[in-house]
Amino acid sequence: MKLKAVNGNIPKTLEERNEIIKTATSAYEKFLDALGFDWRNDPNSVDTPHRVAKSYVNDLITGCYDKAPKITAFDNTDQYRGIIFQGNITVNSLCSHHHLPFVGFAHVAYIPTKTGKIIGLSKMNRIVEHYARRPQVQENLTEQIHNHLDNTIGDSLGVAVMVEATHFCAKIRGVKHNYGLMKTSRLSGVFLDPSEHPEGKDARQEFYDFIKTLKRGEI
Repeated sequence: MKLKAVNGNIPKTLEERNEIIKTATSAYEKFLDALGFDWRNDPNSVDTPHRVAKSYVNDLITGCYDKAPKITAFDNTDQYRGIIFQGNITVNSLCSHHHLPFVGFAHVAYIPTKTGKIIGLSKMNRIVEHYARRPQVQENLTEQIHNHLDNTIGDSLGVAVMVEATHFCAKIRGVKHNYGLMKTSRLSGVFLDPSEHPEGKDARQEFYDFIKTLKRGEI
């Protein structure tokens, strides 16, 4: 069965992954031949087809083959109504247009209802990682992270996701600019319409203020 969209997901067993690696290795051999490389007689490249195939399946696009992370949601026993925020979550992804990396950070937040659910902080990292490791455009990645978190929590006051990344398809090809930052966001609930917050808070501004106060590393 083939993925209908390259950023989709069909969980694979170890045996199925190994078969994909075997088939992809053979295909990449032909690709290097088509480029005119005598890779079979180059000691640095003789195993490259297998290395490339394995790195795609087990690292670069493993989110296409892994099972979704198991996220346990807990009752909001103390009826917390503030923002739960996790920032600077590492994003290492692959542009589906040119299969070149885009790397950066995701910032994720939600506000539980008094009778809603909360999840462990590291689980937001796991959600981001699961969807980042696929070929895609950044807009779709942002949407997928939002929707998974929204569905996991269920009843909430809102979910906010912002992704900012540098795209190597613009950095080393095309326009060839050394630095450029793409930002995408997906907001819902009171993050989208702050006037709906029952306590009158501007959740959207608070979310972006949290991002501004982060100590940033290089992208």
